[in-house]
Amino acid sequence: MSDPLLRIAEALERLAPAPMRAPDFDGADAFVWHTSPDRLEPVPEVARVGIGLLVGVNRARDTLLENTRHFARGLPANNALLWGARGMGKSSLVKAVHAAVRAEGLALKIVELNREDLPSVQRLLGQLRPARHRFLLFCDDLSFSHDDQHYKSLKAVLDGGIEGRPENVLFYATSNRRHLMPRDMIENERSTAITPSEAVEEKVSLSDRFGLWLGFHPCSQDEYLEMVSGYCAAHGVSVPDARLRAEAIEWQATRGARSGRVAWQFFCDLAAREGVRL
Repeated sequence: MSDPLLRIAEALERLAPAPMRAPDFDGADAFVWHTSPDRLEPVPEVARVGIGLLVGVNRARDTLLENTRHFARGLPANNALLWGARGMGKSSLVKAVHAAVRAEGLALKIVELNREDLPSVQRLLGQLRPARHRFLLFCDDLSFSHDDQHYKSLKAVLDGGIEGRPENVLFYATSNRRHLMPRDMIENERSTAITPSEAVEEKVSLSDRFGLWLGFHPCSQDEYLEMVSGYCAAHGVSVPDARLRAEAIEWQATRGARSGRVAWQFFCDLAAREGVRL
């Protein structure tokens, strides 16, 4: 009979996950971080729209584009929080800016990190730190609920701890909330805590660690119609102006909202009715 300790050691060896192989960063421009097991999966084609089709976000577009250019060129740059109205192109802008910088001949990779995987961010940074490439680390729809401890993991990206943030990693996040947590939760913490200011300081101050705050606000009707017209021109859908305007306004009225997302949804319906493949 073999040694029981040896059998236990062999069993543990079988249970332990194999070490992550070094990613082939030359094989793609975009990656998604997965856990269980840890891996960076390449994305052959990123779902995005051209930066010229993003209407009503000129200031945010220009600011984020310039910040990203600085980073891609090895110059100082700030982590960015894109916050505000839903459907106004926050995540689309991040992906469009990445494509625009790449089109200028600047080498830059983008890595998407899900909010649920924030506790693994130190392991991800360990994979990115020694690479010769520069990375945009992107987390979409970032927010925190009551007793959510994931925000502590985010500090590793924003502050970097004793090692500091990797010089070749920049963090962009989108959120509907400016302070990444619900306002009623902030007020509740303030009203029930013994030291109200300290009770919420740690969570609220998380957004202060972003060097750039870029706000997105509901669009006007003219901006909404400009979005629709831009999609039609880009995809070759020809519709009389009067009809396009009337149908677009009726669509947004039935939705009870105007946004870039609503404009795209209307355009998809219009393209289908016109027999145009996207």
